[in-house]
Amino acid sequence: MKIKQFRYSSDNLGYLVYGRNIALAIDGGAAIPILSFIQSNNLILKYIANTHTHPDHTSGNRVLLSGSDAEYLEHTTPRKNRHIRLENEELKVYHTPGHTLDSVSFHFDAYLISGDTIFNGKVGKCFSGDLKSFYRSIKLILELPRETMVYPGHDYVEEYMGFVQRLEPDNKYVDLFLEKYDPGNVYSTLEEEFKINPFIRFNDKKIISLLKKRGLPTNTEYERWKSIMSLH
Repeated sequence: MKIKQFRYSSDNLGYLVYGRNIALAIDGGAAIPILSFIQSNNLILKYIANTHTHPDHTSGNRVLLSGSDAEYLEHTTPRKNRHIRLENEELKVYHTPGHTLDSVSFHFDAYLISGDTIFNGKVGKCFSGDLKSFYRSIKLILELPRETMVYPGHDYVEEYMGFVQRLEPDNKYVDLFLEKYDPGNVYSTLEEEFKINPFIRFNDKKIISLLKKRGLPTNTEYERWKSIMSLH
C-alpha cells in the first residue's frame, strides 16, 4: 500500500492510503485535491475515516461522501474492529486516547498515521485530561519498530524544533532534522523521535536532569511523563 499526504488549512495534514485500485481517506480535509488524485489515478474511494472527531479533522467528510460512493466508518467502528482491510492488506487501528478520548492511530507497513497523538518533535495536548491513558498510548507507539515513519495530523515542525532548541540548546539532532524537513512531505521516524522529541524521552538521562533542575518529580516513569507534559 502507498500513502499520499495532503496539506490543508495552514498546517493540517490529511492522508490517502491506497493500493492498486482501492483507497481510504483519513482526515480528508483536503477533499477536492483528494478526489482529484483519486480520479487521475483511477482509484475507487472505499472508506473515509478520522483519527479523532475534532472539526479540523472531519471537515472534508461531507464533500468526500458526496463526491464518491465511499463508506464512512463511524469513529467507533475501526476502534472496535482494530483493523481495516484494503484490498488484500490490513491496516491496524490502535485506540490511542489522550489528546481526545476517541483518538485512534492507523498503522500499516512502516507507516503510522498518528493524528494529534504524536507529532514530529512533540506530542499532542491532553485535551481529554486523561494523562494516564495518554501515557499508555505513547508507550504503545514506542513499541513499534524504530524505522516506523510517523505521519502526524499537523505540521508543527518549526515551532516544536524551536521549543526543543530552547529546552536543549546542545541537541545536535535538531539541526539535522530541520535540514531534511520538507513541508510537502512531513514525517519523522521513531528513531528520530527518540533523538529530538523530549516528550517521549522521559527515560533519557538528559531529560531527567532537566526535569530535576525544575524541581519536577522523576522517581517513576509515569512521574517523569507527567513532569515533561507539564512543560507542554
